[in-house]
Amino acid sequence: MSKGPVLFDIEAEEARKAPANPAEAPPVPEADLSGTATPDGRAMQTIAALAAGRPSRLARLFWSLLLTLLGVVVSIAAWDFVNNLIARMPLVGYAVTVLVAIFLLVVIAIALREISAFSRLRRIDTLHRAADTALADNDLAGARKVIEGLNQLYAAREDTAWGRERLQERQADQFDATTLLALAEAELLAPLDAAAKKEVEAAARQVATVTAIVPLALADVFVALSSNLRMIRRVAEIYGGRSGTLGSWRLTRVVLSHLVATGAIAVGDDLIGSVAGGTLLSKLSRRFGEGIVNGALTARVGVSAMEVCRPLPFSKGKRPSVSRLVGRALAGFLPRSGG
Repeated sequence: MSKGPVLFDIEAEEARKAPANPAEAPPVPEADLSGTATPDGRAMQTIAALAAGRPSRLARLFWSLLLTLLGVVVSIAAWDFVNNLIARMPLVGYAVTVLVAIFLLVVIAIALREISAFSRLRRIDTLHRAADTALADNDLAGARKVIEGLNQLYAAREDTAWGRERLQERQADQFDATTLLALAEAELLAPLDAAAKKEVEAAARQVATVTAIVPLALADVFVALSSNLRMIRRVAEIYGGRSGTLGSWRLTRVVLSHLVATGAIAVGDDLIGSVAGGTLLSKLSRRFGEGIVNGALTARVGVSAMEVCRPLPFSKGKRPSVSRLVGRALAGFLPRSGG
């Protein structure tokens, strides 16, 4: 019987039983000698998560009650302040009353403008769905109603006058819904599509440039968010939406929610290859790679915004190509890879 503790060297025992085999050893991780990593478009991923995330019912109820209480408290405080001021200094009190009345009129005007913007966006959405139905059913009568709605929508716009005249002259010669709506797309919406593409290219160029050049933390997120909001608002205005502040935010949520749901906001090999190619990205710094990817994702958001804001769906072969938009937006921004 042994005295004292006994020490068993388990590792040495296992090593004697099973000699080490170099072929079974795990691979040594390769060092990133270039100092670069695959860009993932973090800024666009962040704003997509922020805009597409929908708060819970409890959170919406909380904010609604909070805003209501704040409104009541501010209103009562303003009323008491004005009444006390009138009692102490009548002239100053009446002057403040006039200022408060003007402020309320401005608030009402802003509210009416937002309501009008929502109504116009709903009108465009109705035309879009009616066109989808007419195309699916090959309903010529339904397509003609869509054309009437388009003429009414753009009746006050001088930049569409020539297209509306051409459409009016040639629509009687079309005998099916597909060709009639294709004619409207070519004569009426083609110039608007070109203007919307320019806005998308400008936004993609701005996001890519700022991401690549400005090293400040969160600067790329702020620029990406502001550029995308402005781009979506401009695209809506081009197609006749004239969205207000709340309307722009609603459009942004619709667009980004659609992209997140379909996975189009994620960075894929097809996007990387279509923008610059793997060999070029491997030679660039991470900041420049992030700039390219953020610009490309901005272009994807822009194309989705065009689809949402356009009163007619894109016909086959007419949908803008993201790779071409990014190629034009970033032309000259980065050198091409040799070979």
